[in-house]
Amino acid sequence: MLDIKYLRNNPDEAKERLAGRGVATETVDSYLALDAKRREILVHVEELKAQRNVVSDQIGQKKRAKEDAHAEIAEMQQLAQTVKALDEQVEQIDADLKQQALRFPNLPNPNIPVGSDEAANREELKWGNIPTFDFTPKAHYEIGEALGILDWERGAKVSGARFVYYIGQGARLERAVYNFMLDEHRKEGYTEVLPPYLVKDAAMFGTGQYPKFMNDAYRVGADDEMTLIPTAEVPLTNYYREEILDGADLPISLTALAPSFRQEAGSAGRDTRGLIRMHQFNKVEMVKFTTEDDSYRALDQMTKDAENILQKLELPYHLITLSTGDMGFSAAETHDLEVWMPEQNLYREISSVSNTEAFQARRAKIQYRDENGQLHFAHTLNGSGLAVGRTVAAILENYQNADGTVTIPEVLRPYFGADQIIAERDLH
Repeated sequence: MLDIKYLRNNPDEAKERLAGRGVATETVDSYLALDAKRREILVHVEELKAQRNVVSDQIGQKKRAKEDAHAEIAEMQQLAQTVKALDEQVEQIDADLKQQALRFPNLPNPNIPVGSDEAANREELKWGNIPTFDFTPKAHYEIGEALGILDWERGAKVSGARFVYYIGQGARLERAVYNFMLDEHRKEGYTEVLPPYLVKDAAMFGTGQYPKFMNDAYRVGADDEMTLIPTAEVPLTNYYREEILDGADLPISLTALAPSFRQEAGSAGRDTRGLIRMHQFNKVEMVKFTTEDDSYRALDQMTKDAENILQKLELPYHLITLSTGDMGFSAAETHDLEVWMPEQNLYREISSVSNTEAFQARRAKIQYRDENGQLHFAHTLNGSGLAVGRTVAAILENYQNADGTVTIPEVLRPYFGADQIIAERDLH
């Protein structure tokens, strides 16, 4: 949620920055006009209450003098009715302002590229050597099906499209990947968490998934009052919801393996085969809580933590900074890591690392007290470290061999025992 004081005091700057996020100037003007109306009514209410106090004194004086106070009593009753009506009007305006405020995206960092879509994204670096093959590389889903380690047909039979069974060494590869990630993040100072997979609506509002992305969520319960998490960012960030932290304890770094559930309502026809866009997938999430002065250093470090995984897996990637139009709703700045996929001959997103500044903390009421006793909203950051299914897909494609087998990356071999390759396995 944006700081209303910033919007009031810097309307032109706010409109310019929000325009890069696709917010029309008229939307901001409408919000500020409603806010101004609310303040005008509040001033009027205080004036009426002061007048009511005067009339109340007059009534008291006349009663003590045994004089007729009917006129003053009638005026008092009329004032009370007017104040009540205005209070109700303010209450409705507050509700309208809250709903409008929840739909404002975060203000973008002025240093990021301005643009309407991914075409304006800025590449920051490339790492690793693009692999060359003396055969035509196959897609990861073809490799997985041929080896018998990924079964989409039975996944669809049981659950529908975009669900898969990992079988045998496929399941073992997935487990090796996320255990490796968690072990690395623990070395980097993250505390491992096993969070709930169902959250209340308030948690989804807190991190900014609701109300904008409600159609992408799997809602459950008699009244749809709970949601299957679309990312572990939601339960991790809301861990400190409505709490005041000690600034001396910051930064706090958390990591979690959790399934992510997404309806992908807006992605019809996109990546219908393979592990790139699933309705259920595992992800190792990183979340940090920092002071307002430290969050961009934390963003750089969290990006490096995600890069570390790719580098140790020896998967080529590039790092990009997203434009204002391509960035997520809650983010002020986002760095995407895109891994090389040989069959497609292009880079595909495998991690997204964002600084939301105080945007989520303001919605979730997460504050910290500094050394002088002053309260501030914490800055929160989140990132994939990494999306596990996409990492498996990248391994299958980048480490594939001409005979259809897949070489296991060296850093994952301790999780496989003596095996160094994934070969065809029979399952009956």
